Amino acid sequence: MNSIARVQSSRVLVAILSLAAAQGLAAAAHAADYNVGSIEITEPWARATPKGASSAAAYLTITNSGTAPDRVSCTSSDVSGQCQIHTMTMDNGVMKMRPVEGGLEIKPGETVTLKPGGYHLMLVDIKHPLEAGKVATATLQLEKAGTIKVDFPVVPIGAPAPGASTGGGSMMMDHGGMMQMDKH
Repeated sequence: MNSIARVQSSRVLVAILSLAAAQGLAAAAHAADYNVGSIEITEPWARATPKGASSAAAYLTITNSGTAPDRVSCTSSDVSGQCQIHTMTMDNGVMKMRPVEGGLEIKPGETVTLKPGGYHLMLVDIKHPLEAGKVATATLQLEKAGTIKVDFPVVPIGAPAPGASTGGGSMMMDHGGMMQMDKH
């Protein structure tokens, strides 16, 4: 085998190993589904944070298959001093985040996805950076269905949501810089 063929073979091998590692990380990021009463929680995940970050965001999908509305709040997390549900809006080009007072309502038959750029769990005063491949746990309180602990697998900084295409459209929640935290 000549040197060009060896270099090409090495590149192919590196590409295959990189793909296998990425698939392994994606598999590790796959989370369990949770059921409490008529509420189903699916696809929980969080994104890793840089050193020095004071907050992090976590995401999930909530479906209410019952006949009555329910409200969800985040009561605690093993990785932060506070856990809240926030909404995010754009106002004249400035991103504003605000806690959802009284919990987020999930109407009967409704599915609500907490995702980058919208509703999300805000982990405030994180105790340490969230690291890819690890898990953060949060306790959610449902007004009618009860309390449940949910594990949020942590994906790398900048990674798309688990199951999302890698072709962009994923927004990284950076709670510093140009973003503004609206505390009203």
